[in-house]
Amino acid sequence: MQPLPYSHFSLDLAKRISGQRVPLTGSVEVTRRCPNRCVHCYNNLPLDDQASTANELTFEEHCRILDELSEAGCLWLLYTGGEIFARYDFLDIYTYAKRKGLLITLFTNGVSITPEIASYLADWRPFSIEITIYGRTRETFERVTGVSGSYEGCMQGIRLLMENHLPLKLKTMAITVNKHEIWEMKRFVEGELGLEFRFDSMINARIDCSHRPLAVRLTPEEVIKLDLLDPKRATEWGKFCERFNGPVYAPGQQHILYHCGAGVRTFAVDPCGKMSVCMLSQSDLYDLRKGTFREGWDHFLNEVRWKTISRFTKCVDCEIKAMCGMCPANAELENSDAEEPVDYLCQVAHLRARALGISFGSHEDCRYCREPAKKTAETEVLVSEL
Repeated sequence: MQPLPYSHFSLDLAKRISGQRVPLTGSVEVTRRCPNRCVHCYNNLPLDDQASTANELTFEEHCRILDELSEAGCLWLLYTGGEIFARYDFLDIYTYAKRKGLLITLFTNGVSITPEIASYLADWRPFSIEITIYGRTRETFERVTGVSGSYEGCMQGIRLLMENHLPLKLKTMAITVNKHEIWEMKRFVEGELGLEFRFDSMINARIDCSHRPLAVRLTPEEVIKLDLLDPKRATEWGKFCERFNGPVYAPGQQHILYHCGAGVRTFAVDPCGKMSVCMLSQSDLYDLRKGTFREGWDHFLNEVRWKTISRFTKCVDCEIKAMCGMCPANAELENSDAEEPVDYLCQVAHLRARALGISFGSHEDCRYCREPAKKTAETEVLVSEL
């Protein structure tokens, strides 16, 4: 293996940036237990999982961590799971966080929302609440969740939150099971409920690196068709490309592993108190039960953030990397290697660029760059079908 280029400039820049790091935004998984058994989920566990319950942070531990992250400068906090209301004491944790002055978003499946919970949240209003719906029909919805009655439970939760005038947004994951109902869901949410709706097609492997969720992932061609079928979505992708198209690396930083916001302004905490640069990353974890948030942020995560690559891959000089979502965390989950390109994401990026008319140069060892005629033909077929 050839040695990687060494840049004093990039190390100096890294030191300057790391000195300005403030953990403005964090995500906290309070549990991985959930009443649903969604076919695409990357981290869910059964509600009665005793080992998970025993290892979750206690209320007191959550309060101590909230004290520390608030003092370190955190302003925005996401609470997610699993299902957050699977914890009987979640509202106590949430209230403590509210009293710290944090701006809080809640991710919930809606099934566990009761009139009492909705009323409480109306009094202790979050910044935002997001619920994932999995289909417009009961049949499709419950094929995804694997739980009878989950459709009605979710719809009831949505109604309760709306009746209490809470800031609610709905979303879905576009997968093979529900792809035929994406537009019906959009019309229902935006037209009938008057709420904001979005969908995402990017499915990850599970945090134990199991590829089970990938069985319901859409093909790259199906992902791009969904982009093109929604004029607003296609326009936003075009604007994104105009802004971010081109090399993602700052001068002298080609050898830095991370090029996202992870660990610079954001952090994640799992149900057992392990802190990482993002929720997907499972390789570098700091135990908040054995140290303070400040120690983990200032030292451990700072070292993770400025990790360097061990080899060149085609991602290093790719001009459309910003369009594919490739990052060390999803490479870890799918390839068990933070530096190994995720082939699926590479396909999506090249097909999307061609569909949107984005020009880019070919880069090292990329077969999707070497097959422009084939890919262009596929893109023309996609567009002609719309």
